[in-house]
Amino acid sequence: MRAARLISLVLLLQARETMTAPELARELEVSERTVYRDVLALSAAGVPVYADRGRAGGYRLLGGYRTRLTGLTRDEAEALFLAGLPGPAGDMGLADAVASAELKVLAALPPTLRDAPARTGQRFHLDVPGWFREVGPPPWLTELAGAVWRDRMVELRYRRGDREVARTVRPYGLVLKNGVWYLVGRVGDDVRTYRVDRVTGVEVGGETFDRDEGFDLAGYWREQAEAFQRGVLREQATVRLSPAGLRQLRHLADAPFAYDEAVAATGGPDGQGWVVTRLPVESVEVAYHQLLGLGPEVEVLDPPELRARLAEAADRMARRYAGPKPEPEPQPEPEPEPEPGQR
Repeated sequence: MRAARLISLVLLLQARETMTAPELARELEVSERTVYRDVLALSAAGVPVYADRGRAGGYRLLGGYRTRLTGLTRDEAEALFLAGLPGPAGDMGLADAVASAELKVLAALPPTLRDAPARTGQRFHLDVPGWFREVGPPPWLTELAGAVWRDRMVELRYRRGDREVARTVRPYGLVLKNGVWYLVGRVGDDVRTYRVDRVTGVEVGGETFDRDEGFDLAGYWREQAEAFQRGVLREQATVRLSPAGLRQLRHLADAPFAYDEAVAATGGPDGQGWVVTRLPVESVEVAYHQLLGLGPEVEVLDPPELRARLAEAADRMARRYAGPKPEPEPQPEPEPEPEPGQR
């Protein structure tokens, strides 16, 4: 444990050049006294850690000292290559940069860990796009990625319904969700989200912007995703479910929280083991098609129009299966092949 912490301390000083003892303590999640002991241990081992005194002081490495990552474990080395995400990086025009970085990391690894990328590639593969989607990246993704990296203002043209709108955007970040790229940026005082495949034009300006360093892209996306799902599921259906229907509901609910809320709202089972619960749904139309998948394992109690639609569907299905099985229609006989010489 201590050896890993010492390596982390050296890597932090390599990356940030100078850090105070309180900053190192926060990053390493240890006390300042532990930082002082670790610095002494590194100095004793020959690592040139130097302390600058004074208010603007801190610890730094002398003479451009660099470690060759000899402290990496096998799991850590393989995790580095697993985190490369070559598909999304290639979509953003960073494939060459990722390949170059991997080569440099590989060169810094000790010989015993040089097989890390091969082992990782044999065992894990990331296929980001969903089924039945176009594989190619959307237009303008590379330009937007460049603007995100360089904090450049962009003039964005965007398709909204049957019209096109223009916005001046400070691009904060890109998010890849289920094979779809989204741009998160600030327009005026508001943070907004745009689907990149609906962008019709991008002009990257020479003007840079001051990024809000307190903006948490991952946290913003989690909040927006949950708000979107809850906003879509704006209606409720009261249903009665068999034990099998309750189990199958997990695969039909629009979102995990919808299933969780339905399970939490269930009352005690009746004499047949059925339970009554409330299910968040998008609309009667969507709920109709979803609940059809549960067949006889569900009974809709409310709203009345949803119950009536499922009852009518069940009645049509019962009538269809009540009659005799239809005879297959005769297929036309294939025309005989012409004799040789008769063509």
